[in-house]
Amino acid sequence: MAILLGIAIVLGLIFLPGLWVQRVLKRYSEPADRYPGTGAELARHLLDQHELRSVAVEKTEDGDHYDPNDKAVRLTPDKYDGRSLTAITVAAHEVGHAIQDQQGYGPLRLRSYLVRLAGPLQKLGAGVLMVSPFIGALTRVPQLGVLMFVGGFLTLATTTLVHFATLPTEFDASFGRALPILERHRILKPVDRPHAHRLLTAAALTYVAASLMSLLNIARWWAILRR
Repeated sequence: MAILLGIAIVLGLIFLPGLWVQRVLKRYSEPADRYPGTGAELARHLLDQHELRSVAVEKTEDGDHYDPNDKAVRLTPDKYDGRSLTAITVAAHEVGHAIQDQQGYGPLRLRSYLVRLAGPLQKLGAGVLMVSPFIGALTRVPQLGVLMFVGGFLTLATTTLVHFATLPTEFDASFGRALPILERHRILKPVDRPHAHRLLTAAALTYVAASLMSLLNIARWWAILRR
């Protein structure tokens, strides 16, 4: 019974943040025409107001994000074409990242470096985890296999660490940039301010949800190797 309870608690800790984020984003996606302009139009307006006319606003299917390499704010179709509170708030959050980039915000540059590093490292870690038992068996040096396993495991875990390391950047984009901008330009309806605060928290916690889900990936590799 205690084991089942422990498993339930762990699964709850992993899944609940992501479910809460999705619930908040969906909740304020209605009414769909709450604001006169779309998320894309607001992003373009705010970028122009901050002398970021060279930053593009693009539609994407790969999740809302700011690309510091291509200098582009990318929004999913529901945010790009949407006029809901969610569309407006998420667009402002991504513009917040563009402003961070313009100002040379250190944590954003660190995040960009870590994100570029995490992808190859995750693939490398997965590969090392898969071959480490065979290396140990072929060389008849079990310690080598164990060492490779530990190295692969730690490498695979870098994705989780990267997501947690980007939290300061996300919260700054939400509450140090987006919320003050929305208030300064009087974009939000007064009644929407507390809801926007909740949405911006959800936008910042997206990386927490992603990092917790990545723990399942590590657990999956662990289960495979123990078979």
